[in-house]
Amino acid sequence: MQHLLRVSLLFLFLCNSFKSHGQINNTAVGARAVSLGGAAVTLLDVWALSNNPAGIAALKQLELGAYAHNRFSLKELTTVGLLAVYPTQKYGTVGVDLQRFGGELYNEQRLGLGLAHQLGVVRLGLKADLLQVRVKEWGSRKVVALSVGVQSELVPGLTFGAHIFNLNQAKLAQFEDERVPTVMKIGLGFQAAAKVLLVVEAEKELEYPVAVKGGIEYRVLPSLGLRTGFNSGTRAGTAGVDVKFRQFQVAYAVGTQHQLGLSNYLSVGYTLQKASQP
Repeated sequence: MQHLLRVSLLFLFLCNSFKSHGQINNTAVGARAVSLGGAAVTLLDVWALSNNPAGIAALKQLELGAYAHNRFSLKELTTVGLLAVYPTQKYGTVGVDLQRFGGELYNEQRLGLGLAHQLGVVRLGLKADLLQVRVKEWGSRKVVALSVGVQSELVPGLTFGAHIFNLNQAKLAQFEDERVPTVMKIGLGFQAAAKVLLVVEAEKELEYPVAVKGGIEYRVLPSLGLRTGFNSGTRAGTAGVDVKFRQFQVAYAVGTQHQLGLSNYLSVGYTLQKASQP
């Protein structure tokens, strides 16, 4: 009976809308982004490879990331992923990510390749994602979704970011012309003080109203950060914390949705420090 209830909840969750599930619609990656309500289009970190590939152009060393996101205590609604970003002298900054969402009945998998360049005060990023959607008894479909992103510091402390996911409107099935969601995001990040970052973002998926997301980050110490945020699209509030030690950053985020409950997000980042010059 419990398994039947879990499967029924999963079915209702998936049928609600593409906005709610998995990674196929480019939901926020990384506990930092999640705890800021998903407003990540201006952030500069390894997770930018998925959130806005332009952001990885600012990275100076090899960075790795791993994360797990569980929604509403249902293992069928769990996403796991790995990312790697490497700045090269010749080709710009390159990145690769692997993601998997779902369980036995329904799952999504992604292999993404990204490239970003810094051109003066502008950062540009491109990404191609090979997406596979598999439904038990129905088989699987594979498509390629293309994305483009841009970031620029308008004035000192104020950053603009924009990102379009699936600009080629990749088609999943002929039936009812089912396509991967095309998602457009635009936002601002404002370093209000040395320890305070404010972010706000508008997100538009073609078939849904505009969602507004925002958050605030406060660095209590260089090694300790606190965050909170909101997302009008999912009607969720978020909060999170991160701890930095040596080359690692461990971050945790929690989101609450009044109808479905809590979601938990854990991510770990690692930066390979360059050897000091003699």
